[in-house]
Amino acid sequence: MTSTLGSGLGGAAAIARTQADERSDYEETLKNFAAGDYTDWPNEAGFDGLTEVRGPIEVPISGQIPTWAVGSLYRTGPGVYKVEDTPVGTFRTTHWFDGFAQTHRFDILPDGKGGVKMFYSSKRQAEEMMQHVKTYGDRPYFSFAQRRDPCLGLFAKIMSTWRGLRSKPEDKWIETISVAVHPNLPGLESASGNLINQTASSKTKTTKDAAAASQASDVDLATGGHQAKLPQSVWITTDNCMLKQCDPRTLEPIGFATQKILHPDLKGPVSCAHAERDPVTGDVFNFNEDFGKHATYRVFRVSASTGKTDILATITRPDLKPAYIHSLYLSPSFVILCVPSSHIAARGLMIMWQRNLKDAIEPFDKSKKCKWFVVDRHHGKGVVAEFETDAGFFFHTINAFEEQDETDREKNTTSLFCDVIEYPNLDIMDTLYYDVLLKRDNAHTRYWGNADRAKAAMTHHVRWHFRVQNDPDGSAPDSETTPALGTAAGSVVAPLPTSIEKLFDIPAPHSGELPTINPLYHTKRHRYVYSVVYRGKSTAMDGIVKTDTETREVLFWDNPKGHTPGEAIFVPRPGATAEDDGVLLSVVLDGYCGKSYLLCLDAQTMQELGKGEVGFPVAFGFHGIHVVQ
Repeated sequence: MTSTLGSGLGGAAAIARTQADERSDYEETLKNFAAGDYTDWPNEAGFDGLTEVRGPIEVPISGQIPTWAVGSLYRTGPGVYKVEDTPVGTFRTTHWFDGFAQTHRFDILPDGKGGVKMFYSSKRQAEEMMQHVKTYGDRPYFSFAQRRDPCLGLFAKIMSTWRGLRSKPEDKWIETISVAVHPNLPGLESASGNLINQTASSKTKTTKDAAAASQASDVDLATGGHQAKLPQSVWITTDNCMLKQCDPRTLEPIGFATQKILHPDLKGPVSCAHAERDPVTGDVFNFNEDFGKHATYRVFRVSASTGKTDILATITRPDLKPAYIHSLYLSPSFVILCVPSSHIAARGLMIMWQRNLKDAIEPFDKSKKCKWFVVDRHHGKGVVAEFETDAGFFFHTINAFEEQDETDREKNTTSLFCDVIEYPNLDIMDTLYYDVLLKRDNAHTRYWGNADRAKAAMTHHVRWHFRVQNDPDGSAPDSETTPALGTAAGSVVAPLPTSIEKLFDIPAPHSGELPTINPLYHTKRHRYVYSVVYRGKSTAMDGIVKTDTETREVLFWDNPKGHTPGEAIFVPRPGATAEDDGVLLSVVLDGYCGKSYLLCLDAQTMQELGKGEVGFPVAFGFHGIHVVQ
């Protein structure tokens, strides 16, 4: 039987598998973990000993990258995780999500000869935080999963909790923020550039200096240099209320804001990194989560045309707990918030005591079902439908879309489809401790060698189908703000749970993490999903898969052994009619030589077209975006 792992040499045709192979490929992955195959896949260079390259430096290209893929690929995520020579020795971040932020940019530009050139730059985003750690030997504020010093006494814990309670979010501008990149976020103009003077004391940089540095890297192509047309602003988000701005060209941190700047009611400390953006209007949607006697979720919209923020729904009640939520959904008519079974203990206050989010989450309980809230986008009706599904957890939603079939027309409902990468419990978070990723102190074998825990970390691509009740007159959404989609209707009233159905569940490795689609199909029915997969060969991601949601067929990139990919960003071919007509851009580490390259894959065939060979390791990141201005 053909293996999903290929020859390990790379360069061959993509590895094709079908729905009939799902079970055997899933079992093969578990066998690889049980056999310890992941111990022979080097990925340390993507986590340790990393530097920044202010650049831009030119990156040599091998193969062919299409000229229509020109633009700038921004990537963000953790950089270094250690700080040397602190009062307590070497400070080590314990969880990947807490690594010190670093942002990267690859510019793909015309070379004037019918081809392209590539340039690379990077900049650390948390130097002030690193300096604080170097000075005091600890990390201020709260983290995702930083383990406390086991020698810390009760009094010290109480004092650190008290200091955390007294710290205002707007004072935490040195915080490391490194999950998602959002160009030109509306509503934040008043905060733009407000860090330049604050960071000047430590970097001796003035506003004039920053502007000069930005202009200095904008060299005219005709003179032999390069010119990238970049967004007006770039903001980086994480799973709380804070946002950090970086200069689009120099990547220097220049601005900081909290969601409260958008609307005074957005005062809660928690949100999600993956705000949704309407592909037609550019409006941005997210939620803000506040703690108290009852959890309060405020779903809001920021208008791209006016910068005004509107609260679309305020959701609070005794049976709704605060939870860790990494992403939400957007469809033509609705914002969909799913509250998974990752509940934060003590009404959210446990974060203050533990000083990190992960340890504040209650033990997983199968009785704590996922709660779904469907919020009207256009008519001010708030929550128009609620649903419950089995207990579980997710990091990443994929897409949501609406249609109407014969049953919908008979019942005056709208079919709402939501795709997500699910897990059966919360164990996946434990795979991302640095000890596991870097194979230290046998932590990797304690986790991946446990069959039950390995199963719990396997991804499941699930599509949920909900039927949402329409208005009695069956009126459609506002045609001026909602793109037409088949015969979808969407103006709804009563929160009636009319129907819930799980249409499919595609297991690993035929599904993976950090899922992406052709961005032109956002809020529309999509067919193809691209993700990075675990096949049991590495403690990190070890492949890229293209999943056909109609046929359940998949194509695996035939990567060489030891080549660890990052999120695969889809760049559509201009004027294309096929959904998969485009390329994928992924930053890949060759773990054996400790060097990274920007891979360009044909999104139809999953075969390599070309790559830019950086010549040194680039940090494994979380998310990115390809920008064409």
